[in-house]
Amino acid sequence: MFWLRTELWTAEVVYTGFGTPMLRGAIAVQGPTVVGQGSLEELRARFPQAEVVPKGKALFPPPVNAHTHLDLSLHPLYRGPFSGFIPHVVAHREKRGLEAARQGLEELLRSGAGAFADVVFKDEVMEFLLRESPLPGVAFYEVFAPDPEDAEEVFQQVQAKVKAWRRLEGRVRVGLSPHAPYSVSAPLLQRLAQYARAEGLPLMIHAGESQEEAAFLQKGEGFLTQIHGRFSRTPFEPPGLTPIRYLRALSALGPNTLLVHGVQVDEEEVRMLADSGTKVILCPRSNAYLEVGEAPIHLYARHGVELALGTDSRASSPDLDVQNEALFLWEKVDPRLLIRALTRGGYRALGLPTPRLTRGSPASLVHSL
Repeated sequence: MFWLRTELWTAEVVYTGFGTPMLRGAIAVQGPTVVGQGSLEELRARFPQAEVVPKGKALFPPPVNAHTHLDLSLHPLYRGPFSGFIPHVVAHREKRGLEAARQGLEELLRSGAGAFADVVFKDEVMEFLLRESPLPGVAFYEVFAPDPEDAEEVFQQVQAKVKAWRRLEGRVRVGLSPHAPYSVSAPLLQRLAQYARAEGLPLMIHAGESQEEAAFLQKGEGFLTQIHGRFSRTPFEPPGLTPIRYLRALSALGPNTLLVHGVQVDEEEVRMLADSGTKVILCPRSNAYLEVGEAPIHLYARHGVELALGTDSRASSPDLDVQNEALFLWEKVDPRLLIRALTRGGYRALGLPTPRLTRGSPASLVHSL
């Protein structure tokens, strides 16, 4: 009789997709199949003849890139103050579109991502992802409309597009992304949040990313006043609130809301996010490249906020491999928290089931850092 060799794959952190990521854990692999999981000591006792094979920093199910801008994949990489990033994106706008999205999706596939979330600026990219993506995920239609006088017209246009696109849903679902509190008027942002709740649509908002954003909303100061003035006929009246408090006032927080970045937040705001069930998508390398600071991950963990990881775009991150976001923070944060965010946190944020590494699972599902 032919016996398949058994190996015990181990790493600093082992996560099987449920429970708590393990230190000194292992996965028993026999040929192409997982045959057990648990502590290394337990598996050594069960499989005394098995070879222990170190696999690096972590073992886990396929990761989730919970925030991308695939149609920016042909933009040159920007490093510098946040104030220069929007002009950088606009200056290279001719590179944005379907071809960039195709290349970005190919890069995601090469990285081994199991699911993704994309913020979609152009209709053709939305239709491409809904029709052709081999990966499951959510495509969030991005809305820019800072002038309150345009709110109703823009809402009607967005609503019509979403209704049409939902007929194409399959592996990829449709979501909404009011870009940010400074780039979408209050009445429109509130209306979009209400519509998303009523229709069961996930909502993704960039917020709490920079000090400039807070200065604009609280005092109407900084370079964002110039951006607003270019696209709005109506002068901006600052609400006098920080971004998270402003979103709460507009009823834009909740279990269907994914808040991207969440760097500039205080503990009271973290409690608001936790109490509302809002998930937070961290993009640490992008934050470093744009010089906006570091998200207070310890506060999020303390208050039980669901975290996921994303790369942001090729315009502000060197690649679309979300595993590199975890590596970037590996020495700063409890790695068990990072591996959960890389996997289960991402799947839960996107409303998808988390793949589990259990007896009978293909060994090809086991990813390593």
